[in-house]
Amino acid sequence: MDTFMQVFDGIFRWLHVLFGILWIGHLYFLNFVNASFEATLDAEAKKKVIPELRPRVLFWFRWGAAFTWVTGVLLLITNYYHGGFLFDQGSGWSLGAVVMIALVFAAPFIYDALVKSFMKELQVAFIAGLVLSAILVVLFEHVGGFSVRGYAIHLGATFGTIMAFNVWFRIWPAQQQIIQAIKQGQPADPGLVALVGQRSRHNTYMSVPLLMMMVSQHAVGWISFANPITITLVVFAGWMLVYHLYDRAGRLKGF
Repeated sequence: MDTFMQVFDGIFRWLHVLFGILWIGHLYFLNFVNASFEATLDAEAKKKVIPELRPRVLFWFRWGAAFTWVTGVLLLITNYYHGGFLFDQGSGWSLGAVVMIALVFAAPFIYDALVKSFMKELQVAFIAGLVLSAILVVLFEHVGGFSVRGYAIHLGATFGTIMAFNVWFRIWPAQQQIIQAIKQGQPADPGLVALVGQRSRHNTYMSVPLLMMMVSQHAVGWISFANPITITLVVFAGWMLVYHLYDRAGRLKGF
């Protein structure tokens, strides 16, 4: 049975990384390359280019997101819920642990409500998101009883679940309407354009600490000094890096 699980674990890891590259690669293309490129197009060029380019990019983008999320959940099941990495030695399942895992999957709806209420501006979302990340890690540790590896990966899973929700239920539906309007030579709804830009930026910011939480699972040195404070600092550093990348992307010019 252990050999069987190890084989499936290897397959899930491979697929998770493969689909993650597909998803995040297109996310960075859309935010750091395509956004600046499309801004240089005139109305007639946009009418020709965008209806051909965006649907192709968004196909790989959204399905990469879907399969990254599915394989991520499978890895949580095989390694953490079945494999025992969720808790430190001597600890085990409790009502608190179940509640905290449920919170991961409820996070997109909580996030969506918060963004619609007071986290509309990027600066506010940055600060509030950092505070909420710290609180969530503390809850994972003290309410859920998670190990360091457990609460690190579940913060990443929270980000990934929110990101996948944004892709399928906010970005893709809005993009369909925007692309159709551009194809017909009509101005896109400013509200939809703002929504896509907002959620896409949020996903880009969350992606960097998410990747760190994934990679850190295999770094013994990281785990030895990881705690809620250092993990929150990783989130902060990741978001500052993304801020710099946006600044750099906006200053790049074509020939």
